Amino acid sequence: MNIRLAHSPDADDAFMFYALAAGKIDTGAYRFEHVLADIQTLNDHARRGTYEVTALSAHAYAHARDGYAITRCGGSFGDGYGPVLVARGPMSTDELARAVVAVPGATTSAALALKLFCPTATARVMEFDRILEAVAAGDVPCGLIIHEGQVTYAQQGLCGVTDLGAWWRNRTGLPLPLGVNAVRRDLSGDDRSRLTEILHRSIAYGLAHREEALTYALPFARDVAPPLTDRFVGMYVNDTTLDMGPRGRRAVEEFLRQGHQAGIIPDALPVAWA
Repeated sequence: MNIRLAHSPDADDAFMFYALAAGKIDTGAYRFEHVLADIQTLNDHARRGTYEVTALSAHAYAHARDGYAITRCGGSFGDGYGPVLVARGPMSTDELARAVVAVPGATTSAALALKLFCPTATARVMEFDRILEAVAAGDVPCGLIIHEGQVTYAQQGLCGVTDLGAWWRNRTGLPLPLGVNAVRRDLSGDDRSRLTEILHRSIAYGLAHREEALTYALPFARDVAPPLTDRFVGMYVNDTTLDMGPRGRRAVEEFLRQGHQAGIIPDALPVAWA
């Protein structure tokens, strides 16, 4: 059975799926085809039910709930850290409330977190890898940074305004759910269970063979120095990624509940879990 596994071409996803890409684990009757795309593109495809297994934003699940069930593994959570609002200098809360903020996609979790944090800010969608440059050039006063930019923005002379992961944990006591993995609900229950187990074994292999998985992931890190890539991977591939557990599930549900309560997203509860 051919399974299209769609995920972002970044270091943490490459680390997670190294064992699958390199043939390090037995996948039985399943043949995996890796499809790489930025997270907003993956969100758009999830809405249409394109891929059998996909990464998508926790936010985007509200628009893909009928087609997908979230797996217990593969989630990226910011536990006290997460997408960072950056500017060329300090920015007050009042200034942010009136600002245009570059965001990496309308249905990214970063965009939903921004709307919950500062409802009056004006979001301008921009490709995630252009946001730092746009802020530094003064094209936009503020940008919301995901991926490796969270650990490199200071190198470009930018100032951190707010870490939305820290804000969310202060607000709820929970980690901020950013990306999740999901399997299509039209697959059989057995297939969904087996595919989830294969994803789990791939992540476990990477964590148990960190050096070789990190070596594989480095070319996906967009010229970020190895120590910073190691730090970034550690932020988003860890025990919670291996199994989000009850706390992770509560975080996903609370994020979706607050987004719906604020009138930003459709009701996505109860979440379908694989």
